[in-house]
Amino acid sequence: MIAAAAVAAVGLVIGLVLFKPWLLFVDVRVDEQLPIVASSPAQAQPTPPTPLAPTPAPMPAGPVQLAVGPLISHEHATTGTVRIVQQPDGARLLTLENLDTSNGPDVHVWLSAAHVVEGTAGWFTAGSADYYDLGLIKGNQGNQVYRIPADVDLSKYPSVDLWCVQFSVSFGAAELVT
Repeated sequence: MIAAAAVAAVGLVIGLVLFKPWLLFVDVRVDEQLPIVASSPAQAQPTPPTPLAPTPAPMPAGPVQLAVGPLISHEHATTGTVRIVQQPDGARLLTLENLDTSNGPDVHVWLSAAHVVEGTAGWFTAGSADYYDLGLIKGNQGNQVYRIPADVDLSKYPSVDLWCVQFSVSFGAAELVT
């Protein structure tokens, strides 16, 4: 009887450590400053070319939206908007705007080569595709910004996935539209 109780206690502790069920009841809100994207990039006034110098391409006056998509729910109810923005200096950022999902263990933000599939059929799609991991999700609610390294080819990744590495399941995903 004592041995069975000890085994049950050990099993309970292991289960709590692995599944972290309390995360379902704890929200982590993050409200980072989002880049403000103009409806159309401002163009610099062109200067007449000289015979020896080519005309430089005008630099945008502010951030430019490269892609956008709404988050859909997969294994957990998930809402919000994903946006990829290029800063005037060329840096690219992924933003999660008005994110609302469940908290969970080991949830990462992935740029994914998989297309988004709605419903339960989409829960595992990203797990079998190429991806670029932008890191752990900062919180399960609010506004977040993630830097995309310059060497990442965005044309390879038509979607963004909130992927729980521990359980190999998508919390939610967004198909990106340019």
